[in-house]
Amino acid sequence: MLEPSSGRPAPPQSSRRAWATLISITMLNVMGMTIVLPVLPFVVQRYVDTPGHLAIWVGILESVNALCAFLVAPLFGGLSDRFGRRPVIIIATLGAAVGFATFGIGGSIWVLLAGRIIQGITAGDMPALFAYAADITSPQERAKRFGLLGALNGVGFMIGPAVGGLLAAIHIDLPVFVTAGIALVVAIVSFFALPESLAPEKRTPRLRLDGLHPVAVFRGAFGRPELRGLLIALVLIGLPFGMFVNNFSVLALDQVQWTATSIGLLTAAIGILDIVLQGVIMQALLPWLGERGIIVAGLIAQAVGLAALAVVGSVLAEPWILIAGTLLIGGGQGPATAAMDGVLSQQVSDHEQGWVAGVIQSLNTGVAVIAPLIAGALYATVSHGAPYALGLLLMIGAIVVVGRARFASLAKRGVIVTPRSP
Repeated sequence: MLEPSSGRPAPPQSSRRAWATLISITMLNVMGMTIVLPVLPFVVQRYVDTPGHLAIWVGILESVNALCAFLVAPLFGGLSDRFGRRPVIIIATLGAAVGFATFGIGGSIWVLLAGRIIQGITAGDMPALFAYAADITSPQERAKRFGLLGALNGVGFMIGPAVGGLLAAIHIDLPVFVTAGIALVVAIVSFFALPESLAPEKRTPRLRLDGLHPVAVFRGAFGRPELRGLLIALVLIGLPFGMFVNNFSVLALDQVQWTATSIGLLTAAIGILDIVLQGVIMQALLPWLGERGIIVAGLIAQAVGLAALAVVGSVLAEPWILIAGTLLIGGGQGPATAAMDGVLSQQVSDHEQGWVAGVIQSLNTGVAVIAPLIAGALYATVSHGAPYALGLLLMIGAIVVVGRARFASLAKRGVIVTPRSP
């Protein structure tokens, strides 16, 4: 008979079970989120009278969702440091189930908006999941484990869009309801099988409300020299990727007249590539290139991919260019982000892991508030390639910032892999 997992931290002998459960939850999360990617513009266009406004409304829906997540991310990060990771993960996934179910019911653009608001408010599980991974992993192994989590994310990213595209062939709303069901499964798995990872003595003694303001948390984070460079780079990377994720399906629909199934299969190909890059190639190259080399290589790949999609949107609408650009962006993002997450986790103490995860999530969601609006506005008013041209410039800036970021202090502490000499 199944019993709920206790709120006590996992003993050493159960760390393997905790890691396996964390892997399962992460995969289910990514599958649930990515199932809806191929169908989003097709769902929205039923409630938009003017075809030219489709990109704008897709941007608004995703921007509002990100805004809600942005406002609550510091709170969920702080709650996980104060009360533990497990209750935050359970609450967040239950909220996601309700939000996606509401979006699937639809009926008007305002109901879709309500669904995105509900899901956004409870989108606090990723900081808790990454803090959980940091809790059960030694500092020397965090970069590799974050890379492995990224590869497993790739499994979910591979399966989710493919399933979404295939389910859309049955009914356009079916992927959304399946997503709601997956979120409910994640909540149940977390309740019954996920042990708590944060020991009571490592929890913050009280929840400081002044540190949970979504802007105040940035002041503290950017005020720390060891974090500033990488956080700036995260913003410069996040804007182009956010514009890509939000606008790619609309671009494929408009420029090469693809169906939701075709979009889903290409998105699934990103997942396959991500598995190979993060699960195999990144692990092999990390001792030779170091985190900086992995990050820069990923950013260069994304820059080339953004240039390709700018061509598709404004010059030459060829499917093969769309495919190549998409794979370069998706393939470069995973290793670069995993390596940056690993570096950032090393810059703070154990009891701040939830805090720094909340900062990262706040930055990501803050960028995700702006990116869809920029993408929709540029796409509708300038050209279909304009969001990707701007993204290319931002990515070049990110390469420069990462090249000058402060990595030396980590190498001296012996907790970061540095490049080997030839």
